[in-house]
Amino acid sequence: MSQERPRLVIAGTGSGVGKTTFTLGLMAAMKKRGFKVQGFKSGPDYIDPSYHTAVTGRPSRNLDTWMCSKEQMKEIFWRGSEGADLSIIEGVMGLYDGKSPLSDQGSTAEIAVSLASPVILVVNIQSMARSAAAIVKGYQLLNPSVSIQGVIVNRAGSEGHVKLVQAAIEQECDVPVLGWLEREQAIDIPERHLGLIPAIERGECELLFSKLAALMEAKVDLDQLFHIAQSAAALPEPTPSLFAMRKPVPEENKVVIAVAKDAAFNFYYPENLELLEQAGAKLSYFSPLRGERIPDEADGLLIGGGFPEEFVQVLTAQTEVKQNIRERIAAGLPTLAECGGYMYLCRAIIDRAGESYPMVGVIPATVTMQSRLAALGYREVHATSNHLLLKKGEIARGHEFHYSKLTAETEDFPPAYESIGRRGKKVEGYHQGNLLAGYTHLHFASNPAMVDRWIRQCQTYRQRKEQMR
Repeated sequence: MSQERPRLVIAGTGSGVGKTTFTLGLMAAMKKRGFKVQGFKSGPDYIDPSYHTAVTGRPSRNLDTWMCSKEQMKEIFWRGSEGADLSIIEGVMGLYDGKSPLSDQGSTAEIAVSLASPVILVVNIQSMARSAAAIVKGYQLLNPSVSIQGVIVNRAGSEGHVKLVQAAIEQECDVPVLGWLEREQAIDIPERHLGLIPAIERGECELLFSKLAALMEAKVDLDQLFHIAQSAAALPEPTPSLFAMRKPVPEENKVVIAVAKDAAFNFYYPENLELLEQAGAKLSYFSPLRGERIPDEADGLLIGGGFPEEFVQVLTAQTEVKQNIRERIAAGLPTLAECGGYMYLCRAIIDRAGESYPMVGVIPATVTMQSRLAALGYREVHATSNHLLLKKGEIARGHEFHYSKLTAETEDFPPAYESIGRRGKKVEGYHQGNLLAGYTHLHFASNPAMVDRWIRQCQTYRQRKEQMR
C-alpha cells in the first residue's frame, strides 16, 4: 500500500548557511497556516529536534542511514509522518556530508534519495552573484538522483543582489529561487546547545518562532514550497521490522524503567524509548535536577545525555538524590548511563573554571570540562564482556559528542566497549555488575536484541527484589 506523504528535505551547502533558521521558520509559518507539521533531523543530532518539537508540537525524530538500516529509517519516517500534512526534514552539515568522503552513506543526500523527497537547497550568497549558479550546479551534478527542486538564498545584500543571483541560478540550473533572507535580517537562534532546553521550557522561543514565521511569509513562496512537497511521489508502506507486531505484555508483567528527564538530562531517541515500551517496559520519568528520587517501583534506570556540567551546582547539592542513586545501583538496579549520565555517575565534574563538584560517585573517575571538542562522530562498539545490553563480541552503533575528558582514578576500570570511529579504535565506557555507562549514545535500532536483553535483566532484578520482601 502506498500513501501520499508530502515532504521536503531542507539541505545546505555546508554547516552555518542557515538551514536551521529556515527550517524553523518554515515549520512555524506552516503551522500558523493551520497545517500539522512533522519535523525530522538527518543524522544523530539531539539539539535541532528539540526546536522542531517546540515549534510543531509533535516529537521530532532522527533519520539516520548509518546507525539504522535504510528500511528501518523508512519505517521511522513512516511512523513519524502519520497524520501530518507536511513533513520537513532538516539536513545535517552539507547535503553530501556523511560517514565517508567517498560516498553518500549517512548523508542528507542518502535520506533524500531513499525517501524520494524533493530537496530545497539553502545557499549563502554573500559576496557573489553568478558564482552562486556554479555552486548549485555542482550540487545537482554530484548525484543526479538527488532531486533539488528549489533554492533559498541567505545573507543577501539587497533585493537587487537577490535578483542577480536568481537570474543566474534559474538560467543555468533550471530550478526556482523560492525565497531569500538578508544579512541584516539574520535572526540569531538562542544558544544552540547549552541552556536550550530551559529556554524552550520557559517559553522563551515563542517570540523567535513568531518572528521567523512572519519573515517566511514576507520573503518566501510558501505556496510553491507546499506544492513541491505535495508533488513528492507516494511512498510504499515499509514492512515493519523495528516495530513488528508483538504479543502485548500484560500490565502487571511490565517492568518499570525510570528515565531521568529534565534540563540536565534529555537526549533520547524517541525510537529507543518506544522500543523499550513495545518490549514490555513502563517508563517512569523523574528529575534529578528537581530533587526527585528514583521511583521505588523501578526495575531499571536510564540516565541519558544532556548538559549536567551546566547544572553542577544544583546537582551537587541534591545529596539525597545522589545517595538514592548510589544505593539503588549498588543493590543491582540494571542501569544504562550515556554521556551526560555517565559524567553524572562519576565522582566529580570539574568545570572550565577549575571548580570541582561532587557527583554520584559510583564510577571511580573524574570528569574535566574542556573548551575544545573532545570527541565527535559515529561509533561502532564491540562489547568487551557480557553486560546489560550486549554479549561479549556483539556489535551496536551510535554517536559520540562531548567537550569533557574522563580520567579513571583506579586501575580497575573495566571498559564497556571497544569503540571504532574515524580515528581508529579505543576502549570506552565502564561496566560493573548491572551498571553500563559510556560516552556513546547507542541507537537500539542498530541491534534491537539490546532491548530484549535489558528487559530480561530488569525482570530478573524484579524477581529477586520480590523474593527479598
